Amino acid sequence: MVTHTRNWCSAFNPSKCTHTAVRSEHTVNTHPEQWAAISSTRGATGGSGHFKFLLVSHESVLCFVPVGGCKADWRPSNSPKLIDLMDYPVPGIGTYEDFNTIDWVREKSKDRDRHREITNKSKHSTVALLFSISDAFSGWLLMLLIGLMSGALAGGIDIAAHWMTDLKEGVCLNGFWFNHEHCCWASNETTFQERDKCPQWKTWAELMVGVSEGSVNVLNHFMYVSWALLFAFLAVILVRAFAPYACGSGIPEIKTILSGFIIRGYLGKWTLIIKTITLVLAVSSGLSLGKEGPLVHVACCCANILCHFFTKYRRNEAKRREVLSAASAVGVSVAFGAPIGGVLFSLEEVSYYFPLKTLWRSFFAALVAAFTLRSINPFGNSRLVLFYVEFHTPWHLLELIPFVLLGIFGGLWGAFFIHANIAWCRLRKNTRLGHYPVIEVLVVTLLTALLAFPIEYTRMSSSELISELFNDCGLLDSSKLCDYSGNSGGTSGSVNATAANGLGARLAGPGLYTAMWQLALALVFKMLITVATFGIKVPSGLFIPSIAVGAIAGRLLGVGMEQLAVHNHDRKIFRGWCSPGADCITPGLYAMVGAAACLGGVTRMTVSLVVIMFELTGGLEYIVPLMAATMTSKWVADALSRESIYEAHIRLNGYPFLEAKEEFPHKTLATDVMRPRQSDPPLSVLTQSGMSVEEVERLIADTTYSGFPVVISQQSQRLVGFVLRRDLVISLENARRHQEGVVSVSAVLFTECGPPASPSAPPAVKLHNILDLSPFTVTVHTPMEIVVDIFRKLGLRQCLVIQNGRLLGIITKKDILKHMAQMANRDPESILFN
Repeated sequence: MVTHTRNWCSAFNPSKCTHTAVRSEHTVNTHPEQWAAISSTRGATGGSGHFKFLLVSHESVLCFVPVGGCKADWRPSNSPKLIDLMDYPVPGIGTYEDFNTIDWVREKSKDRDRHREITNKSKHSTVALLFSISDAFSGWLLMLLIGLMSGALAGGIDIAAHWMTDLKEGVCLNGFWFNHEHCCWASNETTFQERDKCPQWKTWAELMVGVSEGSVNVLNHFMYVSWALLFAFLAVILVRAFAPYACGSGIPEIKTILSGFIIRGYLGKWTLIIKTITLVLAVSSGLSLGKEGPLVHVACCCANILCHFFTKYRRNEAKRREVLSAASAVGVSVAFGAPIGGVLFSLEEVSYYFPLKTLWRSFFAALVAAFTLRSINPFGNSRLVLFYVEFHTPWHLLELIPFVLLGIFGGLWGAFFIHANIAWCRLRKNTRLGHYPVIEVLVVTLLTALLAFPIEYTRMSSSELISELFNDCGLLDSSKLCDYSGNSGGTSGSVNATAANGLGARLAGPGLYTAMWQLALALVFKMLITVATFGIKVPSGLFIPSIAVGAIAGRLLGVGMEQLAVHNHDRKIFRGWCSPGADCITPGLYAMVGAAACLGGVTRMTVSLVVIMFELTGGLEYIVPLMAATMTSKWVADALSRESIYEAHIRLNGYPFLEAKEEFPHKTLATDVMRPRQSDPPLSVLTQSGMSVEEVERLIADTTYSGFPVVISQQSQRLVGFVLRRDLVISLENARRHQEGVVSVSAVLFTECGPPASPSAPPAVKLHNILDLSPFTVTVHTPMEIVVDIFRKLGLRQCLVIQNGRLLGIITKKDILKHMAQMANRDPESILFN
């Protein structure tokens, strides 16, 4: 029995065993770790085994020479050695084609080997030690750069979108680059009651006609629609001409990319530039969309571009996806000013592989991005979002009932929106409507602008609307939502008129009644127009429209509950609610809870959503209402449809995404899913020796498979390994180009040592270095539940099916997705990509 593996393996050196005298022949039984040491030198596979060797000596060196070893490996040291081109790195080997899935196991193995090599070298050299330190620090430096770049871009987008949104209604005489709010800040004639009116800000009708009342409102309406159409037209033309991937939210595709799928150009520099510009234009056009979802795409584009400056992220797709997971957290951090919520969003919603190291780096990058945005201060209020609010009134236990009702509404809205939007997108995809994206965008923009202008709450931007709805009425608020009259039935007015009687007994004034029916119209309008808007060929996020719908519904319910409490404050149930000098109920809190419920119903977010809303309000005491509404919303929506809007769009587009949350309840076996089926032609395989270059190239040309199993022979079908199509093509092209004497009849070998060849035969092409000697295998009787689990947790591309060592078939990720679709009574051909 061999016991000292390291000692005899170190003597296992072909360079010293040349002309030798054979002492004796031995056979030993090896342990698995000893066999692995031999395998790494000889290219063998398997666990423990029998190892026959010759005990030889030469120049007082004792060597173990395997019986049946390759003669080329044991030639005298002074004889010329044929160069094996595959011993040197070939450009393109280990990379992936577009619309293919990466091999997570291979990528992680490559990174471990790289890290092990750096660690070993650092023990023997100061320069290597410094390189090791810089390699370890490079991840944190990359996070810093992503945070800085994403925060700066988000600040620029906020400032530009705010200005261009106000440009539809008028212009500032002090400087056209000022938006409405900033223009009136410098005016000495601005009052709290009419803070949005100042002589320096002129509407288009005032500039062109000189008056602002009467029929000239039609002119303002015309200019509003014209600017909206211009912005939308520029956005769709830029997307169509320069970066088709810049449209939409981007989150469904990013989820798919993080699961290991390759979409070339989706996170490229042109996509970043066009998405940044057109996002400003789309938001400014007044369409029912938001910038929060696309900001995740923008942050991931920044991360992907910056990854190219760091070797270990540029050359490893798995490592790059860890960075993209952190970038997703950065996107939400700058969108809502919620760094912790961003990290949880990345963990809960988009990430496929999220190790603890990525959690720390995500938090750091989100912190840097939020700090950068705070330094820019895009809204001038030292806040990271326009609708940041603070509530101080405590909520009552019985208010959980309306909060749960809001959760039910959010779940119903989420299920309705997903069903309606997917139906509309499928109609666009399968009919001639999809051939005219520019016309569709202009028609949706025209309808939105024409219908939105007459109502104040649809005319303002969605962020301003949410800010108005979240607002808790104070003494100086002049909004119609804060128009109350006193208990005594006095004249209507602002809150100032009732301050003497206390704010606790607030009866609705005429302005509030007007605001209520306008909000009801705005709710219906937002619900319908958002269905048609999400998915058009401009950058379009769903967070803000969903929050707006929920905030409107919540404000309506909040005001209703407030008036119910005011009119029945003597009843036992409301007796402790209303007291002089304090609010009975906070309608803004209901708006916030409704916003969380509707967003949760559409996206199915839970923990991250509650934390985001908590960071928006800064009030820990409102965690329970938010949790109650969010969980109710998810339960109701899941009861009607299990998919979130992002998963539904992934399935609509046919991306090969294996959802980790989805259960596999069926009792099928691997033999039911594997290919080839009984009616299919036999499996296309390569043999480890005996095939020529021409035969291999013909097999590649006649098939479209992404890889081929390698077997000992066509007769035995004993599995040796698996080789990827791309690696095979590049290697054969490289051999024909650089290896002297390679012709079509040259043998292709997937072993280190081939069978003896005649001296006149052309040189063989040795491809053992691209062969995966340890592909994942299952038996024909393995339950598909286990196979699906293996694919999810290891991120496999394919799995080979064997029986007693013989290859019987193959299962790919696409096969599993088709099988799951078929078992769910869906069209299996909807899975479009490999």
